[in-house]
Amino acid sequence: MKDGFIKVATRSPHVQVGCVSENVAACYEEILSAYRDDEARLIVLPELSITGYTCEDLFWQAQLITEAQQGVERLIQKCANLDALILVGAPVSVRSNLYNCAIVFHRGRLLGIVPKHALPTYNEFYELRHFTPGEHEVTYINFASFSHVPFGMNQLFTCSSVPQLTVAVEICEDLWTPCPPSIAHALAGATIICNLSASDAQIGKCAYRRNLVTNQSAHLIAGYVYACAGWTESTQDLVFSSHNLIAENGTLLAESKPFSHTGVSTEIDVDMLDQERRRTSTYTSTIAAIKTYVTTSFDLQVRPCTLTRFIDPHPFVPAQTAELSARAEDVLSIQAHGLAKRLLHTHTKTVVLGVSGGLDSTLALLVCARAFDMIGLDRAGIIAVTMPGFGTTERTHGNAAVLADVLHATLKEIPISAAVLQHFEDIAHDVHDKDVVYENSQARERTQILMDIANQEGALVIGTGDLSELALGWATYNGDHMSMYAVNVGVPKTLVRHVVAHVVHSCSTSFDESQDLQDVLLDILATPVSPELLPAHDDGTIAQKTEDLVGPYELHDFFLYQVLRRGFRPSKVFRLAQTAFADSYDKKTILMWLKTFYRRFFSQQFKRSCLPDGPKVGSCALSPRGDFRMPSDAFCTDWLRELQSFE
Repeated sequence: MKDGFIKVATRSPHVQVGCVSENVAACYEEILSAYRDDEARLIVLPELSITGYTCEDLFWQAQLITEAQQGVERLIQKCANLDALILVGAPVSVRSNLYNCAIVFHRGRLLGIVPKHALPTYNEFYELRHFTPGEHEVTYINFASFSHVPFGMNQLFTCSSVPQLTVAVEICEDLWTPCPPSIAHALAGATIICNLSASDAQIGKCAYRRNLVTNQSAHLIAGYVYACAGWTESTQDLVFSSHNLIAENGTLLAESKPFSHTGVSTEIDVDMLDQERRRTSTYTSTIAAIKTYVTTSFDLQVRPCTLTRFIDPHPFVPAQTAELSARAEDVLSIQAHGLAKRLLHTHTKTVVLGVSGGLDSTLALLVCARAFDMIGLDRAGIIAVTMPGFGTTERTHGNAAVLADVLHATLKEIPISAAVLQHFEDIAHDVHDKDVVYENSQARERTQILMDIANQEGALVIGTGDLSELALGWATYNGDHMSMYAVNVGVPKTLVRHVVAHVVHSCSTSFDESQDLQDVLLDILATPVSPELLPAHDDGTIAQKTEDLVGPYELHDFFLYQVLRRGFRPSKVFRLAQTAFADSYDKKTILMWLKTFYRRFFSQQFKRSCLPDGPKVGSCALSPRGDFRMPSDAFCTDWLRELQSFE
């Protein structure tokens, strides 16, 4: 449970319908397996596992109900030495009524009994024939040898050692209703909803069930653990498939293949869920609708668990080709429509941007071309300016020129070396001193040229810097940091590459050009990322590689997502990075660049506080007018201090 991760598991025991003694043994075997083999600390078994769901009129037999009560007590006692919250389904008789219930227990203590509310009586289901619908209000009952046991739907089970872990229960059909109990449970504070189910197998039902569980977890910003009865429950006309599911805030974390006869286990991040709810201001907008709840505490020993869930090393880049292509198309559409609106609003028919032959300016130029096409402007109004300086290579210079040509933009070449040398003389700077003055003077000279051409042409200067560069402050203040509309400002560097690659594969349909555009884009994609502000090597290759200076962008984009989108503390970001990049970077390297990220992220906020407009593309954005409002003079001392223990 370190860092808010709670290991959860579902199991589908081999049920013998109506045979409580064998079912108790089977349930215990599955619980023990989940606890020892999977390290699970929250274990959920299906609906009516103690007796079997398909007992039908046997539920009217006193023998079965008595055996079930005694069986539950035996199971609780057998699990008394297990440090886990355990849920199992059983019929419970209360005041001459029979209820379909979830039994919730921990270390030999019966914490509560939660009855099912929605009892289906359609198609193959006849639950109202045997059971009474559960009530929201919680009363107290005696059950077996346990006294004063909370009984009712409105119950929360909160872990005292991990306060973000609060568990609530709904049973099978409860989820399928228009207003599931889990809505109120989540609003009352439940971060994990457990569903004990005996949903039978039908053609197409698996996909519907999966969507239902996943969407409910997104709707509630919660973890959702769904335990389904297995094939041994099958009898007469019904077959069950042990389709177990675990979802978290709209993401399916684990799923058993139907009829695979297995449970599933993974980790749910309750810390993330808690933070996500805090940042989503509308989450508590219906807080007044919360009913009275009874909360029962339990305690789990806090210990690190092995992370088995997938930690995406590239959170901005979908792994599936089709999804990646769709996202790239979305990015281009958002960028182009944002720029088109600005052009229409300002009655502007001309734009100016610097093209370097690098990825960012390439994407910006492609966006301009699409925006111009959308609103019927002649692409000759796109003035692409190449400004070779001390570090410009033939490869990048040539690619910039070819790209402008194949897109039918107007190319201007304005060398800056002479102007920068004059500037060095004006400010008495030694030309041999290749310091920050040497580099930034070139960036500012280029921006001055772009701004002045814009004035000449009545044009807008289009910024090319991306989200990752802004996060790191990898921009020259009042140089490439400034523009009149920054089209790439919401796109992280790892995604920029894939958006350009998407154009390579789709340019025959998205653009009039095909082969020539593809060829130049492929070479740009193969070119190292560089600001080209220092002289090239003797062989003409790029000498200054950005990632050698600030670190790998794939790491920084990972850090950016976990820090900005998730709000995780440094130790958790470090742990997740080690898991995500286990095959790529060692612990020392990750720690070094994580510290670099925090230092730069904090110290460079002043650059982000005065950013020009630009389209928000994804859930991470740094606009000072929108998503991110951070003081420019904040200290990162406490963030870095937490990382010291890992050195």
